[in-house]
Amino acid sequence: MTYQGSTVSIQIPERIFHRLQRIAEATYRPIEDVLATTVSVALPQSPNLLPELADDFIAMTMFSDEALWAAAESSLSPAQRRRLNQLSRAGGQRPLNAAETAELAHLVDLYDRAVLRRARSLAILAHRGFAVADQDSPLDSHGNENLTEEQRRWNYDGQARCQRSDLLGKGRPSLSG
Repeated sequence: MTYQGSTVSIQIPERIFHRLQRIAEATYRPIEDVLATTVSVALPQSPNLLPELADDFIAMTMFSDEALWAAAESSLSPAQRRRLNQLSRAGGQRPLNAAETAELAHLVDLYDRAVLRRARSLAILAHRGFAVADQDSPLDSHGNENLTEEQRRWNYDGQARCQRSDLLGKGRPSLSG
């Protein structure tokens, strides 16, 4: 037996109903689908997210448009980016010591969280009707921040890959060489 969903009757302000109606007409979808998508966007996507990320994602649904745009632009500080780049480059040339490995894992964790928050912000903004994919975006066509060649190599060639399982609450990142 397939679950078909539940029917719920609710009172919503007329201005919200008209927004839903305009979106439904513009996307050629039933208003019920638009409302279901809206509710889905408001909830965390994965029950396996770390609690602080899930809480952030829920709170973001209440952010103003301006706050969401600001969250979509946030990332590592320039000093953190430089250090991530240095450690990534060093990890490609030699084994990192324990302190460097821990620092790199911490910076990657901060970066990954910023990317997740940015993606969530952009998803909410897109659902609100904003065009989020443009040439001025700090993200590439895959939703990734434009990285230096060293960062890209570190992330993709496996020389110093950090497993991102910590973001799903499955433990701390580990480095493999």
